[in-house]
Amino acid sequence: MNKAFVNNKAFKNKDFTTTPLEKAEYDSCRFVNCYFENSDLSTIGFIDCVFEDCNLTNAKLNGVSLHDVAFINCKLVGMLFNNCGGFTFSPRFEGCLLKLASFYQVNASNVVFRNCSLQEVDFTEANVTGSMFDDCDLRNAIFSNSNLEKADFKTAYNFSIDPERNRLKKAKFSVAGLKGLLEKYKIEVD
Repeated sequence: MNKAFVNNKAFKNKDFTTTPLEKAEYDSCRFVNCYFENSDLSTIGFIDCVFEDCNLTNAKLNGVSLHDVAFINCKLVGMLFNNCGGFTFSPRFEGCLLKLASFYQVNASNVVFRNCSLQEVDFTEANVTGSMFDDCDLRNAIFSNSNLEKADFKTAYNFSIDPERNRLKKAKFSVAGLKGLLEKYKIEVD
């Protein structure tokens, strides 16, 4: 069965918990101030879409495709991005709350995180090569066996990254961020 195709449509102030979003391919669509908390978005495709001021907390993402999708000022608590499907995973996040989200084993290279709260986010075994963490709070975020090569952490804060358990070649850090790299050694950095 072929899915419907929705192109260049705006959805504003919609509550998709009462009337679920149609299982379709959405191209160049805009979702503004929409409510998706605990919604099942499984198998839906989003291409060149924008989610702005939306609440997607705990939405189910089984097989969801996110290609060139922007999340702006969205609440994405508990999102399991590791359940996404599709050939490419290329979202960007600006001003978002992603607390307790999971990128476990996700190929999230070149993803931009800007002014986001990434507290307690799981990046275990994720590939975030070339990604940017611009002015992001990474308190208690988990980095274990992650590929962080060429990632930009210059303005990120509250992170703790073990250089022995992650790939860091050419990753960028500020002098202020050294504490987050040396924490396990109990070295005091002033």
